[in-house]
Amino acid sequence: MDSLMVIFGNVLELNWQSMVMWVIGGILIYLAIKKDMEPTLLLPMGFGTILVNIPNSGAVTQFLENGEAEVGALNTLYDAGIANELFPLILFIGIGAMIDFGPLLSNPKLMIFGAAAQFGIFFTLCMASMFFDINDAASIAIIGAADGPTSIVVAQKLNSAYTGAIMVAAYSYMALVPIIQPPVIKLLTTKKERLIRMEYQGKSVSKLTKILFPIVITLIASIIAPTAASLIGFLMFGNLIRECGVLDSLSETAQKVLANLITIFLGITIATQMQADKFLQPQTLLILGLGLVAFIVDTAGGVLFAKFLNLFLKKKINPMIGAAGISAFPMSGRIVHKMGLAEDPQNFLLMHSIGVNVSGQIASVIAGGLILNFFLK
Repeated sequence: MDSLMVIFGNVLELNWQSMVMWVIGGILIYLAIKKDMEPTLLLPMGFGTILVNIPNSGAVTQFLENGEAEVGALNTLYDAGIANELFPLILFIGIGAMIDFGPLLSNPKLMIFGAAAQFGIFFTLCMASMFFDINDAASIAIIGAADGPTSIVVAQKLNSAYTGAIMVAAYSYMALVPIIQPPVIKLLTTKKERLIRMEYQGKSVSKLTKILFPIVITLIASIIAPTAASLIGFLMFGNLIRECGVLDSLSETAQKVLANLITIFLGITIATQMQADKFLQPQTLLILGLGLVAFIVDTAGGVLFAKFLNLFLKKKINPMIGAAGISAFPMSGRIVHKMGLAEDPQNFLLMHSIGVNVSGQIASVIAGGLILNFFLK
């Protein structure tokens, strides 16, 4: 009889807000499984969203009638990995181990596209400052970096009141890049521009150069933006593991096992912030909207910058590669490559777009560091 009362009580506690969150969780699971869109991230986020919105599930902290808190398992995971920035920093080691800077080193001028594609951060900062205090606005703007770990670290260091919503927006939009970017790219380019072919003449990059690059970038970036030292340092350390040639097994582990495991933990942990009473708020929905604006402006900034350069260049650039300057690696680079092939099956933009994409990874971390330099007290 007591069991029936518990079940009946749980049913009575269900409300439309929880059911809306179940639908959102179901959509994330659908995109992960059916559309194969970043399943390592979206699947745990979707399942976790459903889990934390089940009444009395014990997944998240609940306050008892006597005022005591019953700490949920997922909140413990959040405190252990997000609140102290452990998960984002470890994930950066895995991301760094995945990145081949060869295309960028053989064509260094691609770095400017990574910088141009960060315009959305500063544009969104101006917009967000009209609705939020400056630290929250700065944290929201970093969603435009298309870099989940950087978004988490910046929001935590600036003590943003909306860290949960910022995390959800950053990682959701990263996974939705294949949906967000193509319409913007097509809107801003003509058929003729999308057909521009770019020959790739890969230059030999010495092993010494590949080893020195992460060390030098760490030093330079840390001097420019000292507060980004841990971010850029962990990213470049991962790349050094890849390029040093004596830690192949560790490099493979970082790229696959470590990165996938931490991403799963991140997805589940982010779901703790998707409780109906926290998520279905006007401020959260506004943050999601501003995050979308940031992604769109980033994409537009990269494309328009490439179009601007074409006014002066004899050898034209396919402006689509400018869109790959956001930090969503390697999704954005692959999208541009696929769009090029759709227009012309013989137009191979992969090496150019990936070169721009990895430059965006560096630029986004530096942008996060500059934001911290400006607003961290």
